[in-house]
Amino acid sequence: MARLLIIDDERAIRSTLREILEYENYEVDDIDNGVDGLDLIKKKKFDLVLCDIKMNKMDGMEVLELAQAHSPDLPFIMISGHGTVETAIEASKKGAFDFISKPPDLNRLLITVRNALDRGTLVTETKVLKRRASKTRDILGSSDSIGKIKETIERVAPTDARVLITGANGSGKELVARWLHEKSNRADNPLIEVNCAAIPSELIESELFGHEKGSFTSAVKQRIGKFELANGGTLFLDEIGDMSLSAQAKVLRALQEHKISRVGGEKELEVNVRVLAATNKDLLKEIEDGNFRMDLYHRLNVINIHVPHLTERIEDIPEIAQHFLEEICKEYGMPLKKIGDAAMAALQALPWTGNVRELHNMIERLIILSDKAITEQDVAAFANPGGGTNIGAAHATPAGQQAARTVSQNYDSFSNFQDYKDHAEKEFIKFKLEKNNWNVSKTADDIDIQRSHLYSKIEKFGLKRTAE
Repeated sequence: MARLLIIDDERAIRSTLREILEYENYEVDDIDNGVDGLDLIKKKKFDLVLCDIKMNKMDGMEVLELAQAHSPDLPFIMISGHGTVETAIEASKKGAFDFISKPPDLNRLLITVRNALDRGTLVTETKVLKRRASKTRDILGSSDSIGKIKETIERVAPTDARVLITGANGSGKELVARWLHEKSNRADNPLIEVNCAAIPSELIESELFGHEKGSFTSAVKQRIGKFELANGGTLFLDEIGDMSLSAQAKVLRALQEHKISRVGGEKELEVNVRVLAATNKDLLKEIEDGNFRMDLYHRLNVINIHVPHLTERIEDIPEIAQHFLEEICKEYGMPLKKIGDAAMAALQALPWTGNVRELHNMIERLIILSDKAITEQDVAAFANPGGGTNIGAAHATPAGQQAARTVSQNYDSFSNFQDYKDHAEKEFIKFKLEKNNWNVSKTADDIDIQRSHLYSKIEKFGLKRTAE
């Protein structure tokens, strides 16, 4: 049942409106002045407010403005006995849903109330859907190290302090950055991500700061850089250790002065950006080697969050694996599979060179290739995607499954580690391409590499789509 609030200093109007609206099964509160009405709005949750314009103590327009600041999605219907076009326009500009003259027409009043409530519901549902669509994955794990990371995020996120996130590839540095943004005061503004390792050194400055038309050969039009796009929000510089020294100098200036200049431009632009950075490199060693600026390091490293390797928190693997299991089974529309205790112990014993990202891929592979329950033998068989030469046959019969698992553990055919790595990589890429019907873009997203890099791998391994 929708709850409505009537704010009007005329008792007769309040009583009439209340009687009509309660007859329509709305829950109604009423108050005779704007000050107390505003207090009620702050204390209770209302779905709609009907507010008089001319009142003692506080004008209705002022109530509207202050209420909008507190509850921007709360619809207001303004009521006045001295209604003019100018008043209606002013009310609309300040955020009112509609304007009704006194004495109100019953049919118009009810239609306006219904429309205002419908709009309020749509606004709420849209926000919920957007939140779900952009929901950041939870930071999974209950180990002490993860607990400290979560605690640090809670403390640091509401500030504008710069944060340097360190850790191995696939450990979850990007996830930490997303939560720092989600829990910050900038959460309603954009989070712009830049992978410094994926952008050629000659283009990184244009990517970060933008460029003016004609500033270089291929600059056929003006481009807005990431710093400008992130204005008011957060800029996440991933793999900052791979940034060129010239770009580092410009980033340092932007952090110091909160100003940037586009490539080829003379005008200085003010930017209000919180910078988060991440790296898998030892920046102190990079400084010693002359590859990274010490002054930039100290600017970025106000707060340091180190994300541990998965092998340093193996007690978290069961929780993470179970979460991935439920998530992937749901995504594929498959019945939930179970992981036995022995299988979970086998997962914990693996080296996890690819960290949490590798664990996700491993669980996905086990779901696809195993039976109803994932066993220790499944983990041994499918721990490496290229481990078996005839995975498809493993599903033919129980005997065939066991035979395939035995073959999968026979590594004698590989003369060195690089040969085995190439074989495993080839089989994994082939499997993903076939799963995605040879959609290269989707496969690149799936395995988290650049599309151009995937094309290079396809050419390297001589992979070809088989005719159907």
